[in-house]
Amino acid sequence: MTTIVLYCRPGFEKECGAEIQEKAAYSEVFGYLKLTKNEGLVYFHLNDASQAEKLMSKLPLKRLIFARQWFATVTDEPVELPEYNRVEAIAEALGEEFHYNDMRVELLDTNEGKELSKFARKLSVPLRQSLRKSGTLAPQQKGEGSDRGAILHILFLSGQQALLGYSFAHNTSPYVMGIPRLKFPSASPSRSTLKLDEAFIHFIPKEEWSERLCSGLNAVDLGAAPGGWTYQLVRRGMMVKSIDNGPMAQSLMDTGQVKHYEEDGFKYRPFKKNNYWLVCDMIERPTRVANLMAQWIVDGDCQEAMFNLKLPVKGRYQQVMKDLQTIKDILGKNEVWYEMYAKHLYYDREEVTVHLRRLNRS
Repeated sequence: MTTIVLYCRPGFEKECGAEIQEKAAYSEVFGYLKLTKNEGLVYFHLNDASQAEKLMSKLPLKRLIFARQWFATVTDEPVELPEYNRVEAIAEALGEEFHYNDMRVELLDTNEGKELSKFARKLSVPLRQSLRKSGTLAPQQKGEGSDRGAILHILFLSGQQALLGYSFAHNTSPYVMGIPRLKFPSASPSRSTLKLDEAFIHFIPKEEWSERLCSGLNAVDLGAAPGGWTYQLVRRGMMVKSIDNGPMAQSLMDTGQVKHYEEDGFKYRPFKKNNYWLVCDMIERPTRVANLMAQWIVDGDCQEAMFNLKLPVKGRYQQVMKDLQTIKDILGKNEVWYEMYAKHLYYDREEVTVHLRRLNRS
């Protein structure tokens, strides 16, 4: 039986499962779920194994909110690994029918998974060498062609078991397990800065940073204090209006790029419509934030917005979908063209990050 395996944040298996089942049904792909709470893994067992490739090709991973990464299994069961000759056991299970452009060795995002990291690192080098020698894995590629073909996933469930699968290079996360490892900048006044850093990396194509994340742009940060998100805007050379009744870090004020307005983020509106970015990480009801962000876009007070929607204790997936629909309804009513994506990013916790961009009619 072919299974779609999805990685998510531990504790959000239910949301990840509900989403893949719903989105797959749109493509007329059906199956049943198997998940274990706090494992960070969801198994979507397909009723028709032949539909795995269809789903992995047709459904964009970027459209899934709670899944960080995914792959389709190539063996019906996990591969049992002997105490010795583990490389040979994996190579034998893969066979010679399929070939892959790259390989990812992955672990569960749990304490048990982290304990296997040394084991996985030690095994990955000889495994990669062996698979390249046999032709199962293509020679290392860079640049053109590296975003094509299939990616081999080897998920070690333990030192005795591994799941083998594939994803397509054009529809997969570029990071192992879908997790970018970012370094906390010591100059930032809070660790929340990593959330916006990851959001920019995830949502904005790198080849467009020189136009959309560049020096000279004007930005507004609602609920800014002490300045974790403002820091990410400043380090990219933007001029920032930071809105919060609380104090901003003096180091940011000393840059000369920040103006602090001691106002309520829900009441503030700029006098000039020259702001490109709006960012917001206010701890507030998500529906209220969704309405505010949509209205900024409708009124032309920004071109792009990056914001977090806080999640309730129960009905998290349903609440996110409701809030996103609220934004769609407001923009549709006002005939605004837009693109919008949402993701439960690695540095998010009980929130989902949304990127909303106004588009020109052309």
